[in-house]
Amino acid sequence: MEYGLLFGGKSFEHEISIVSAIALKEVLGTQIKAFIFLDGAHKFYLIEPKDMRSQLFSSGQYKKCPELTLKMHGFYTQGLLGSKKTAFDMLINLIHGADGEDGKLASLLDFFSVKFIGPRVEASVLSFNKHFTKMLAKEKGVCTLPYLFLEHHDKNALKAMDYPLIVKPNRLGSSLGIGVIKEDREAAFVLDEVFEFDSEVLIEPFKEGVKEYNLAGCKIQEKGESTFIFSTIEEPQKKDFLSFDQKYLDFGRTAKVAKADLSPVLEEKMRALFKALYDPLFVGAIIRCDFFVIDNEVYLNEINPIPGSLAHYLFEDFARILEHVELPKPTPIPITYNYINQIQKAK
Repeated sequence: MEYGLLFGGKSFEHEISIVSAIALKEVLGTQIKAFIFLDGAHKFYLIEPKDMRSQLFSSGQYKKCPELTLKMHGFYTQGLLGSKKTAFDMLINLIHGADGEDGKLASLLDFFSVKFIGPRVEASVLSFNKHFTKMLAKEKGVCTLPYLFLEHHDKNALKAMDYPLIVKPNRLGSSLGIGVIKEDREAAFVLDEVFEFDSEVLIEPFKEGVKEYNLAGCKIQEKGESTFIFSTIEEPQKKDFLSFDQKYLDFGRTAKVAKADLSPVLEEKMRALFKALYDPLFVGAIIRCDFFVIDNEVYLNEINPIPGSLAHYLFEDFARILEHVELPKPTPIPITYNYINQIQKAK
């Protein structure tokens, strides 16, 4: 299998996506035949593998690379003799945050019939928005922490909750923009800071010392059989909560991780909750679910529809899994014009 790798995007997580792509290049090597960069102006560029260095992007030198156009069935360069399709068997959507995880690119790729690994439109919409993720979890019978959703700065709304509180931008990942309110006099300042990142915020109880676990997985299709594949369950090392710096380093990981010290009962519980959340919305994507364990109960923290470098470091045989990711089966819609022809005949 030869892959195209799509990265970049217009979001706060633009640089994280570049780091993630460089890390995946180290893992998959020559299996990646095309590196496709989406810049902040929403232009696509074809990057040579040898040029996949951070400086190429930070300096703006990528603009000297061939520009690409997204059309039916793929990406094309334009030359004197016409357009030429960029060769790959499967595209990997590795754009974190807006564009990649909010459904914009999923919609375009589906519209132009490009085969890709990544969340589809509905999955993107529900997992990109933390408020919607809570609703999805409730619908699936998955526990979450109690929360308050705010669309405007209102410190008085916090009176119904006990400090400390954690405040998160509703539509942002990688721990960007997160603040902690430990007492009432900090509330206005922290809310001001978080609202700079998003016009909506989610507020939850801040549980110090809570155990957090990461589990990645997907459905694969192998020998005609559809089955779930799960990664190693990791317990990230953190202080109070996973900061941006800690998560940023995760996106550049190439080494495998140690298995978390968990009881078989809790492991099986996490896998069962993962299945409930994944199927059928996330079919076609390798996702990571982050869970809390409090008093032996498992709570969903968030769903990462495009985890850093696809969470390859959590899997034993990542290349095999990537090759066999089960893709959604499109519903055939015949266009026959029978109805309109009958109307014309009736006239």
